[in-house]
Amino acid sequence: MRCDASHAGVSAQHDMLIVIVNYGHGSKVLKLATQAGAPGGTVLLGMGTTKNRLLEFLELSDVRREVVIIAAESSKAEEIAELVNKEFDLRKPHHGIAFILPLTAFQCAFPTGEAGGESLDSNGGDIMYHSIMAVVELGKAEEVMEAATAAGARGGTVIKARGAGEYSAGKLFHMDIEPEKEIVLILSKAEDTDKIAGAVQEKLALDKPGNGIIFCQDVIKAYGVS
Repeated sequence: MRCDASHAGVSAQHDMLIVIVNYGHGSKVLKLATQAGAPGGTVLLGMGTTKNRLLEFLELSDVRREVVIIAAESSKAEEIAELVNKEFDLRKPHHGIAFILPLTAFQCAFPTGEAGGESLDSNGGDIMYHSIMAVVELGKAEEVMEAATAAGARGGTVIKARGAGEYSAGKLFHMDIEPEKEIVLILSKAEDTDKIAGAVQEKLALDKPGNGIIFCQDVIKAYGVS
């Protein structure tokens, strides 16, 4: 249930910075990013899924969050992350998190029709965390989190995906996301990724067409993760 592919036209020196902050702070993150030289970014509305103090891995609760996605040169992405970390003091609980993903060596878990799947590697043990993104039908995010937490996930963020118009579709990683979809973003320890992704695939029957898809990607640096 794993494939490796490089994005066409994406430089090996570019990374993706994802910042999850309290509602209303996304614009401030983007301002810091553009002042630091980033070409821009995207702000998505998210909802924290953590319901228990023992599950506060992502420092999120059932309140609105904003998810800021910024693509920039690797050195610039880290510079912006440091600025965000300092500005929002991400070391403190509930202040948010930030993590950097490589835009090359993009890893994704696709339905294969087989139970389980191949194990996800962690680049020789150098990678401590993975991000897991599950795109499912509207209303299925709770089932994703039930399966994920049962498999060891300690929290996540639900993103409502919508287009700009009634019949428009948004895009994430060059994939059309229709308005009736939900995106579940989970930050997992590398050794737990395969178990979590497999549990979600099994519960949501992602081996069947139209039921959803999961993307898994290396996290090369994380902030605000206690």
